[in-house]
Amino acid sequence: MKMIATIGLETHVQLKTKTKMFCGCSLQFGSDPNTSVCPVCLGYPGALPVMNKEAVKFTVMSGLMLGCEINTLSTFDRKNYFYPDMAKDYQISQNVRPLCLGGGVTIETPAGPKRIRINHIHLEEDAAKINHYARFSGVDFNRGGTPLMEIVGEPDLSSADETMAYLLALRQILVYAGVSDCNLEEGNMRSDVNISVRPEGQEKLGTKVEIKNMNTFKGIHAAIEYEVSRQMAVLARGGTVIQETRRWDPDTEETHSMRTKENAHDYRYFPEPDLVPVQLSAEQIERWRAELPELPAARRERMMAQYGIPEYDAGVLADARENADFFEAAAKRCDKRLGKLVSNWFMTEVMRLLGESGKTVGTCALTPDALAELVTLLDSGVINGPTAKELLPELFEKGGMPKAIVDARGLGQVSDTAALEAFVDQAIAANPKSVEDFKAGKKAAAGFFVGQVMKLSKGKADPKLVGKLVAEKLAKA
Repeated sequence: MKMIATIGLETHVQLKTKTKMFCGCSLQFGSDPNTSVCPVCLGYPGALPVMNKEAVKFTVMSGLMLGCEINTLSTFDRKNYFYPDMAKDYQISQNVRPLCLGGGVTIETPAGPKRIRINHIHLEEDAAKINHYARFSGVDFNRGGTPLMEIVGEPDLSSADETMAYLLALRQILVYAGVSDCNLEEGNMRSDVNISVRPEGQEKLGTKVEIKNMNTFKGIHAAIEYEVSRQMAVLARGGTVIQETRRWDPDTEETHSMRTKENAHDYRYFPEPDLVPVQLSAEQIERWRAELPELPAARRERMMAQYGIPEYDAGVLADARENADFFEAAAKRCDKRLGKLVSNWFMTEVMRLLGESGKTVGTCALTPDALAELVTLLDSGVINGPTAKELLPELFEKGGMPKAIVDARGLGQVSDTAALEAFVDQAIAANPKSVEDFKAGKKAAAGFFVGQVMKLSKGKADPKLVGKLVAEKLAKA
């Protein structure tokens, strides 16, 4: 009997605010443990929370990017549980009236586009981080109180590959919006993965198993594949899948039982008495909507049409917002027909330099104006490809404009036929054996002579014209 997997994610995303959700403690990854804390985030009696407006804004902007309906009246609740990572013994969260409802993410699958629905997005405070050592455990409350957005997806995913596509698309949208860095290594993005299996044709979902706090895409993919296989094996031998919470062990590449699954009523939610409801006007929501960037998928389509670049190029360029911004700024300064050439230079030479240096387009010295001018000089024949490749690293490290450097150093391309013929004649005269090789059928000898002319011209010769002249001269030799 064929079995079908059903997967739903609860994705926790730390928001990129300067301070915590309900106090003024600063947020900086890597600080010494328990140095960014105060009576509020440590849960001291009598300490009252004050809401972070920027966190509310970022959550609403996320909802707008994901097509959610925004609640104009939203409330906070206390989620009660007893664990060392929550000093108050309750977490301030949202249960009854979350900020965002509905929405979704469209992913590409072998069968075509698929819409993965979102149930809601709510805002809460993050818990502290528990660090386990050989003989003891410690709690770091620096993370406690960080604004945390929980994106609760519907069970619309059916495989590990679809889950990866959803998470990558979600991450890209949130980074584009500037609401989070979504840095998995720093714990900015973590997911609880809910998995069930059922026989094909059965409408009712199978028993759900949750895998908690997954913070790597590779781990999520592997955990889903393992857990789906485990549940199918249990059912195949006549067993029963129990509702429980499991953890993923990356060393054994297996999931292990942690506890039976708690239900929502176990948390004894009740309204947070120390916070007033969040009331948003339509005007305020529209002001925040006006600050949103173009969605990555829409940007890919537009760049293909506007700059005449293929789908692959548009996908690579749009992957990171700052790279797409840089490319578009450069392409707009060039003739419309040069979009593909700008794309080629950015995707090959500029991205190579970025990778080698560890810099970003925001921290290197190269500007969109300089790249546009370099491409224009190359296209117009003022400089050749080798000269352009020689100039780019300097522009990347030191800045400046290529035309000024070309003029100052006399790097302009030599396209004068008479001058180039003299170089060709000189190369042929100095290499009679290579001439004989060419006559004997070794066509590669022609490339040797082109290289010799480029050396004689100090790299400034027009390679296309040189190739033509070498062919003509050798034919007569």
